[in-house]
Amino acid sequence: MQTGQTDAELIHRIRKGEHTLFACLVERYQSYVFTLVLRQMGNREDAEEVAQDVFVKAYRSLADFRGDARFSTWLYTIVKTSCATFLRRKRPVINSLDKVELAADTQNPAETRSRHDALNRAIRLLSPEDAQVLTLFYQGEQTLEEIGRIMGLETNTVKVRLHRARHRLREVIEKHYRRESIN
Repeated sequence: MQTGQTDAELIHRIRKGEHTLFACLVERYQSYVFTLVLRQMGNREDAEEVAQDVFVKAYRSLADFRGDARFSTWLYTIVKTSCATFLRRKRPVINSLDKVELAADTQNPAETRSRHDALNRAIRLLSPEDAQVLTLFYQGEQTLEEIGRIMGLETNTVKVRLHRARHRLREVIEKHYRRESIN
């Protein structure tokens, strides 16, 4: 695989007819896409279906990619619309925080699978907007400006939302995971 090439180089070659190189983009972004989708869907089975759909749509729409933003930013817009479409078709299940069983309440820190899993569980307890901005910034490594374009917000608004989301995440961690070491 041509994993040493930039996204722009791969896209250029794919547009020129080397369609098998799209697998390189899938490999490069599959974890990013799956994480974003899973946060929206809430369950692995639906997330796998939507993530696959995202890459099919990206492949079919690659000719529309203008390159004025990073490929990951463009891909995120496909994630966002694919999740919204899927959730419109399927009635979402809404869980109350009172009904969520937290492993941290019954297990000691040595029994937790990993810091990463605990952090992801905590993020799932946040609002979709908070989870989105944290995921885009930390996992997606998007700049504040790019997140603003994705979310349709001013850069300063993104900065404030990110700050507030971090604060709410800290509160969730302290409340539900105080015995687990996530830091």
